[in-house]
Amino acid sequence: MSAFTPHQGTYFAYWLTQTGKLQNQISRTMAAARVDMNPHQIEAACFALKSPLEKGVLLADEVGLGKTIEASLVMAQKWAEHKKRILLVVPASLRKQWEQELQDKFELPSIIIDSKVAGRLKKEGLSNPFDQIDKIVICSYEYVASQKDWVQLIDWNLVVFDEAHKLRNIYQNSSGKRAKAVVKATKGAESRVLLSATPIQNNLMELYGLSRVIDEHYFGDAKSFRNLYVNRQKDKNTLDDLKQRIQPLCHRTLRRQVQQEGGINFTNRYSITQDFTPTDEEWSLYEKLSTYLQTPDIQAIDPKARHLVSIGLRKILASSTFAVADTLKGMITRLQDKQLLNEESLDDLEEADDWIDADFGETDSGDGRVEKLKQEIEELSECCRLASEITHNAKGDALLVVLQKAMDMTEQLGGQRKAVVFTESCRTQQYLNTLLENNGFKGRTVLLNGANNDARSQSVYREWFEKHQGSARISGSKVADMKAALVDRFKSDQADILIATEAGGEGINLQFCSLLINYDLPWNPQKVEQRIGRVHRYGQKNDVVIANFVNRRNPADRRVFELLHEKLKLFEGVFGASDEVLGAIADNIDIERRIYEIYQHCRTDAAIEEAFNRLQDEMKEVLEVREEAARQTLFNNFDRDVVYNLKTRRDESQDFLKHYERVLLDLASAELQGARIERNHFFYQGNRYDLTWPRAEENDSEFFRLQATEHFLAWELVHRAKKRMPDAAHLIFHYDRLSDGQYAALQPYIGQSGALQAINITFEYNRGRSRENRIVVLANTDSGEKLHPDHAEHLLSIPAALAAGVPEIDTLSFGSWVDSVVAAQRAATEQQLDQYLEQESDKLERWAQDKRQALMQSVEELDEQIRTFKRESRQLASTAEKIRAKKELRQLERKRDDALSEYHEAKKVIEREEDRLLDEVSEKLELSCTVDTLFTIRWTLQR
Repeated sequence: MSAFTPHQGTYFAYWLTQTGKLQNQISRTMAAARVDMNPHQIEAACFALKSPLEKGVLLADEVGLGKTIEASLVMAQKWAEHKKRILLVVPASLRKQWEQELQDKFELPSIIIDSKVAGRLKKEGLSNPFDQIDKIVICSYEYVASQKDWVQLIDWNLVVFDEAHKLRNIYQNSSGKRAKAVVKATKGAESRVLLSATPIQNNLMELYGLSRVIDEHYFGDAKSFRNLYVNRQKDKNTLDDLKQRIQPLCHRTLRRQVQQEGGINFTNRYSITQDFTPTDEEWSLYEKLSTYLQTPDIQAIDPKARHLVSIGLRKILASSTFAVADTLKGMITRLQDKQLLNEESLDDLEEADDWIDADFGETDSGDGRVEKLKQEIEELSECCRLASEITHNAKGDALLVVLQKAMDMTEQLGGQRKAVVFTESCRTQQYLNTLLENNGFKGRTVLLNGANNDARSQSVYREWFEKHQGSARISGSKVADMKAALVDRFKSDQADILIATEAGGEGINLQFCSLLINYDLPWNPQKVEQRIGRVHRYGQKNDVVIANFVNRRNPADRRVFELLHEKLKLFEGVFGASDEVLGAIADNIDIERRIYEIYQHCRTDAAIEEAFNRLQDEMKEVLEVREEAARQTLFNNFDRDVVYNLKTRRDESQDFLKHYERVLLDLASAELQGARIERNHFFYQGNRYDLTWPRAEENDSEFFRLQATEHFLAWELVHRAKKRMPDAAHLIFHYDRLSDGQYAALQPYIGQSGALQAINITFEYNRGRSRENRIVVLANTDSGEKLHPDHAEHLLSIPAALAAGVPEIDTLSFGSWVDSVVAAQRAATEQQLDQYLEQESDKLERWAQDKRQALMQSVEELDEQIRTFKRESRQLASTAEKIRAKKELRQLERKRDDALSEYHEAKKVIEREEDRLLDEVSEKLELSCTVDTLFTIRWTLQR
């Protein structure tokens, strides 16, 4: 028998889904996600959702604080509000990672739209592939720009831009074409969220550019912004003014603030370097294949793919001779089948997406070329023979050495003897697996790559699937579930080493492991940092050890390591290289391409040294020209009380979540006959249900929560209870049956009776797009004493039973009481809307002022020219010169008068536009209110 009545079940369902305080909504959304809750992330999400009138925000938290989670929270909240037209624009390389993050942590369905998917959808009858009503659309910047005419046909509720600094040059006519196309495609969106840890890289105009992406009415034009702020940025008052203006637009939290709050303890990273010297056979293969790649007129490689094939072969060459041998075998077969080499030839690397095929007919012209091609096939065959004859690699031997040293160091630092080994080559992955299996790790390795079609991985997956079948651990995505199964195996005591490729390592969190080994070291520092971020991220409890290899026979390899280790400081310290540093370099120097060119063109050690010295000098110059002072002033000190605010937010969120979980459990108790309710979980029909995702994973149970996609048990109970319209009844509340805590304020009412009414107040504004509903419980005693609304709510949380018969209840006593409560709620809502109006009015007023100042500047410049001309004309000697000067002066004065006339006309246009925008804002804030009575009961409180 349930501890609660149907009336209470209805109240619990409405309480759980009410939309009152924004921070409670976000806390509830986060509670339904498979992610640790941190107050700075709730703070950021609240900032992004705080006003229905704002067109968007910039979330600029420092690297490592989880901007992905912040944006996902915003998307999940929009989804919960049934605003499901969401577009996520990201760098192409991050599309899959975002898709998996949304699915794994928030169970938000999404679809990556590219040319192939769009073609398939059109064949299936969907004329506009972006018209997805039940999935978040994920696209690259390039694809959105190229398909802007289709994208802008959708009325997007929300557009999220990851790495949004890619749009900061939109104000420039020359370099902002793609950014303009992307922004134009999303112009009609209700709201935008921009994510970037480096919003300003080189000058303050980039901030102006990002403001234009969000709201074209935030600042005036580029000229007025430059005059107001850029030209006067050393003036403290000017920067204070700018800081004040962008506070509603930008939100930034620093790692040191989060660390001070105590929510996240960032651990250190330490570096181990293992030297190795290739054997003569390995070095001979390297020199021979490297010389071939440096040939200026290679015939075997498709000219359109020359760069990508060459750089791919160099990566494979640096990885292992086993990878080289098998790759060259496939290339030679391809050439013998009369197909040129392109990116498809590099099936060993899991990086590229779209390949262009070419055959000999397109480029083959003349016997000379055919003969040269034949010669190249012989060269590649010789390289293949050399590689095939090599039976072991010096770097593989070095791995066995460094692995023991690194594991010992990790164990001393408190970590487990587990290691993640990253390689860029699938074939090297197989070689390393065999090497480790034969050297003390038999049966203790796990492979993670883009396919995982090997027998062991498939076996691990089947075992995992059978174990978790029917539970919330099964996501329905084979790729996501395969990764989950393999990571679980690595986490267990059955495995010690995870060997991962780049594709395999995307989107996984390995905080339980604190040793990472870069068997192959990428040339791109962002990729290196992303790898390290798999283990060194918030949630990591131990210091992290990072092991790298240095080829002492190859000066270019040595300099690449020096660049990443000593110059960018990726491998040591609390945070490694910051987004500030990586972003500044990436925006100005294509390091990967530059390193490739050094390998490709430098034929002597001296030339290599000189080229790397030049590259380091350029990097140093780029970092020195950053306007650190402006950035720090604008973004790093918005609020001196950030740490205090974060602590307050954590306390408030935890208090709310405790209450929220308690009500969820009470809902289960009220609605599920036969459920066995425990303190923080329950059992029903043979299944266990936990209220938090860590407990659900630990117990392999169902995760009982109201998640974004409404298809689990909790939502079924909510919908059932809200459909119910309970009749008047007499409820006997049993105070002594409270299992969790006491309501001291209710003790004086034990033995008394009275009437109680639960009402649902709903406010709508923003043309019906924004809705808030609040549950209010009113109760009085038979003697006429009114209970405080909080105490009335507590009454409904006490176990109760229905008394026999239908009671008579005086509902008239609630009439004027309800009116006064609704009036008070309306006044509070209107006060909040007034704040939104005030903020919008201030913004538009400043925008109009900027525009007027820019127009007046032309008049003032002409006035200054006139004054200067008058001074100079007085010094003229001859009458003829003075007459000519007077005529020129009259022309200048007429030009000034015309400019002044234009100013007055344009001023009227600006004022009319300001009035129109204010009218639009006022219309959005028109408030409507409805009140529904959920039920009325007679109550008695017994001990």
